[in-house]
Amino acid sequence: MIKIENISFDHCIKCTVCTMYCPVSQATHLFPGPKASGPDAERIRKKSPELVDSSLKYCTNCKRCEIACPSDVNISELIQKAKWNYLKIHWFRPRDFFMSRTDIVGTMAVFFSRLTNFILSLKITKALMRIFLKIPFNVEFPAYEKTTFEKIFKKEIKSSQKEFEKKILYFHGCFVNYNNNKQGREFVKVMNSLGYGVEIKKEKCCGVPLIANGYIEKAKKNARYNIASFKDGDSKIVSTSSSCAFALKHEYSNFLELNNSSIADRVEFVTKFIYREFLTGNKPKMNSLGIRVAYHSPCHLERMGGVMYTLGILKEIPGIDLVVLNSECCGIAGTYGFKNENYNISQSIGKNLFNLIEKAEPEFVVTDCETCKLQIEMNTRYKVYHPVSLIAMALD
Repeated sequence: MIKIENISFDHCIKCTVCTMYCPVSQATHLFPGPKASGPDAERIRKKSPELVDSSLKYCTNCKRCEIACPSDVNISELIQKAKWNYLKIHWFRPRDFFMSRTDIVGTMAVFFSRLTNFILSLKITKALMRIFLKIPFNVEFPAYEKTTFEKIFKKEIKSSQKEFEKKILYFHGCFVNYNNNKQGREFVKVMNSLGYGVEIKKEKCCGVPLIANGYIEKAKKNARYNIASFKDGDSKIVSTSSSCAFALKHEYSNFLELNNSSIADRVEFVTKFIYREFLTGNKPKMNSLGIRVAYHSPCHLERMGGVMYTLGILKEIPGIDLVVLNSECCGIAGTYGFKNENYNISQSIGKNLFNLIEKAEPEFVVTDCETCKLQIEMNTRYKVYHPVSLIAMALD
């Protein structure tokens, strides 16, 4: 019997606007589009699960179909659940396993960071990864730091946060912890300038890479750990990663079907938190930067309705000539663009963005997402910074 909670696909009015906004269906004929793979196919899958279409694997889970849908159908969620519930994959996949285990790989890579970064930069390494792991030769993995942000916080930052009466909890995520300690330092600096002390708790990867690669039970395990770690207290849980914030707030309850009510209402993406402080008049003195920047909005942040807050704080920074790019998806979609079978699609999706950046001729690009940053830096001549980094620059 079909359960009543599982028929949300019947809210689809077949307008096909989701397919028009889907970056993948525009880039390749291999994916028929969100409507066909989501609500239309779900009616068939409910009756005959064996009729699942392997084209589901091309969906990037960018959520743009859900942004466009006038009937509020969770199209991307339908596709992802179908992909991993019906398209059963039991064999060990080394590439997908290690790409999704960011905590294991990050811990080892940081410990041997010099050697890791050197090996990853070699052409022979890239050639071997292409042959044996099916990782495109042209992709570049982010460099690993010499230590983790968690260790830096404990040794250098934690004691100075006691002087602040107001506190926030920082969900820093894997990228800050293993690949970009500076962004974590900048976050603390900005929060302190607003009168907030920063605290961190033990955390695991938010689960987005695990979900993307089909390790749903492991994603649930990480989610349960994070919910338990952050559930106590009433402090805001602030993240500098748009994908982490989206997972904590929405994916845990919707896709993973876990009870995250103890944290969901407290989770905020950093630019929304800062924007609200600015509105109350709590705005630190900032120096004029005198720079031209181009802004790219990440998919998951758009799904949360958070782009307006980022634009709001960018406009409050003195001396910024801001170009807002009508760029849509960058194409990398986390680990999606790091796979041979998806690389050409990823590049085709991102081509419009790369061209818009070149035409804008900024000094650098701004985005809220770490993988968007990687995609842009791999395919253009520009460095990419987080919005928080710009505020930290203006505070100097």
